[in-house]
This record gives sequence, structure tokens and C-alpha cells, in this order.
Amino acid sequence: MSHKHIHEVNNNRLMISLPERFKNKMKVLVTVDEITETRESKLLLLKQAATEPFFLSAVKEVSDDFNHLDKEDL
Repeated sequence: MSHKHIHEVNNNRLMISLPERFKNKMKVLVTVDEITETRESKLLLLKQAATEPFFLSAVKEVSDDFNHLDKEDL
């Protein structure tokens, strides 16, 4: 059983409330990873990807696959 959630750090402290399914569990594993990305930086990466030929060709390939499926009788 696992639970993944991003939590805010306050004064170098972290308080985690576990979901109900963890009730009566004696041990859990906590891994701390620093998150440096912001929403703005992710949006910037998406905007950059929109002009990348490799990304655009991958999007076209997926789109073509779905266009083919759309024309099939199901």
C-alpha cells in the first residue's frame, strides 16, 4: 500500500496526516525528495515543447493513430 502526496515544509518541519487505510499500521517508509519545479516552470517547458520537432512528430503520430481508430466501425 502506498500514498504519494506533496506536502509543504514549515520551519524545516513536516507534518503528515495519513489516510484512513494506514490506521493501525506500525511502520511506514518516508522518502523526502526536494521539488524544485514550479507551475510556471512546467508551463514554460510545455510551451518550449510545442515548438520542438521531435515532440510535434510524436503528437502527430499519436493523433494519426487515433484518426485511424475513429474511422473504424466498432
